[in-house]
Amino acid sequence: MKLEEIYEYFNEEKRLNSSNASSVEFITTTNFIDKYLKKESKILDIGAATGAYSLHYAEKGYDVTSIEPVKRNVDILEAKITEDMNIKVYQGNALDLSYLEDNSFDVVLCFGPLYHLKSDEDKLRVINESKRVCKKDGKILFAYLSNDMVFVTETFIYNTANHLLGDEYDKESFKLVDETPFCFMTVGKMEELMIKSNLNKVTHFAADGLSELMADKINKFSKDEFNEWMRFHLYTCEKPELLGYSNHVVFVASK
Repeated sequence: MKLEEIYEYFNEEKRLNSSNASSVEFITTTNFIDKYLKKESKILDIGAATGAYSLHYAEKGYDVTSIEPVKRNVDILEAKITEDMNIKVYQGNALDLSYLEDNSFDVVLCFGPLYHLKSDEDKLRVINESKRVCKKDGKILFAYLSNDMVFVTETFIYNTANHLLGDEYDKESFKLVDETPFCFMTVGKMEELMIKSNLNKVTHFAADGLSELMADKINKFSKDEFNEWMRFHLYTCEKPELLGYSNHVVFVASK
């Protein structure tokens, strides 16, 4: 399935803001991004989709550059840009950022590309391009999809009839046989790629935790209950023993 077809099916505009549960990832991730920003920081958003992060930070006055391969997503993003925003948008591929200068950005967000790349070669190429364009004292945030959590959601949400006793996954690694249209990694695999790229670990956090699995209950929380749940999630999301129990995991790196 091509990227254009994937994002015709998956509604990126509502993925991060349609409910309590769906907003956990965005709230958590911006909580970490905010720690690394200074007033004059320049942000690069690679795989920007329809612009949730790009627009959020452009509205706050930051200089933002957005790169997105899917034309439909680019059109939606550009339609939301207002005159007071300092934001540049390119339709492009994360594998080739040659039109961007070395050491150009204070914060680099790579929140989509690793979801769709199967080979280590391509993953490392994206990681190294992200590293190249980041300033020496900057931060790079890499999001990926957890191999272990997808087994849980396939079991309890999407494929409950036959998943545990079927042949959809490798019985040793618990890795799905057919990952299309997404690719999944373990926490250990991601750390291995970071070491190969000579990047330093700042932190590693579970972006959404149990949100998808427990969405029905989380969405019934009152505002105060949800705020307390978020406080708990932020308390636990960097604990190494819980990282894999999250659909989206983020590795924060520095050069």
